[in-house]
Amino acid sequence: MKNYLDFEKEIKALEQEVESLKSPFGSEGISEVDTDKIKSTEHEINQKLEEIYSNLNSWQRTQVARHEDRPKANFYIKKIFSQFTLLSGDRYFGDDKSVIAGFGLIDNKSVLIIGQEKGEDLNSRIKRNFGMMRPEGYRKCIRLMRLADRFQIPVISFIDTPGAYPGIGAEQRGQASAIANSIECCMSLTVPNISIIIGEGGSGGAIALASSNKVVMLENSIYSVISPEGCASILWRDPSKSLQAADAMKLTAKDLLDLKIIDEVIPEPVGGAHRDPETIASDIKHAIIKFLKNFENFSREEIYDHRKSKFLQIGRSSGFNNSSNLNTSSLSYESSFFDRINSNFIKNKYLLLGFGLALIVSLFAILT
Repeated sequence: MKNYLDFEKEIKALEQEVESLKSPFGSEGISEVDTDKIKSTEHEINQKLEEIYSNLNSWQRTQVARHEDRPKANFYIKKIFSQFTLLSGDRYFGDDKSVIAGFGLIDNKSVLIIGQEKGEDLNSRIKRNFGMMRPEGYRKCIRLMRLADRFQIPVISFIDTPGAYPGIGAEQRGQASAIANSIECCMSLTVPNISIIIGEGGSGGAIALASSNKVVMLENSIYSVISPEGCASILWRDPSKSLQAADAMKLTAKDLLDLKIIDEVIPEPVGGAHRDPETIASDIKHAIIKFLKNFENFSREEIYDHRKSKFLQIGRSSGFNNSSNLNTSSLSYESSFFDRINSNFIKNKYLLLGFGLALIVSLFAILT
């Protein structure tokens, strides 16, 4: 491991100890390697990892989601898909290197792959703009999604961005409009689209590509309208309160699954995806194949209706209106019988109150 987080200090010390034990060169020259000691230390590392990662708070999960060694979109594209053909340019301004897009095969089926890429080292991160897309990136995705829709090819998106690029050049070229058009394009597709949040799902930069039939998160990824630091700066004028902000924002995969914002969580290997990239890539591949098979017998209209219904239902079960039922045929909400009685009572309460008083007076007059 090259990089360790603040809460992994014990892990770092133990792994350094293992490395020293594996070396045959000791203080007294060449010596026998103590394999039993290595095994017991490695067992202790695994126990520590399980203990630490089973009790992560929201801010610690945010740190894991941003880990420098965490597998990026380019890694998953190479491991999961075959015959990937990179396509570039938005046909208006240029090509945005912060998003990788093209067609490939998974399980011998053609798919469009879109991946927000942060980069692996300093040079590639600068080239990729740290995963922050510009308007031309969103317009490239829109162009390719419309092409995929025309030829009935499913869309797979890997989400990993701190947010859309907020620079003046991006704003001048229509950043807000590009994001809005990308959301509209995702929602209007008549082919299945699946989004996997592999790291950070930040703000409109993420939702622009995550308005999908299925939104899946890795266990230690995050998905939110703003970063915890940004939220703390706005609410408390104090970025050091990021932990409080992260807890309040409900940005972890478990929280969002409970709120029905996302559809599924893919468990990560103990210690995070960066400790076993091959396993997590295989798990993501199986999840994609499973979801694509689920939509095999859907018509184009049913795929569109499924996506629209999914987003209309968000917040209805335990949020804004917990008693309405979604009519999927017309995609409208129908109130229950008791809701309608309550609504009519509120609308006509003064009339009903007057009628009740008149009835009481009449009864009193008859009895006396």
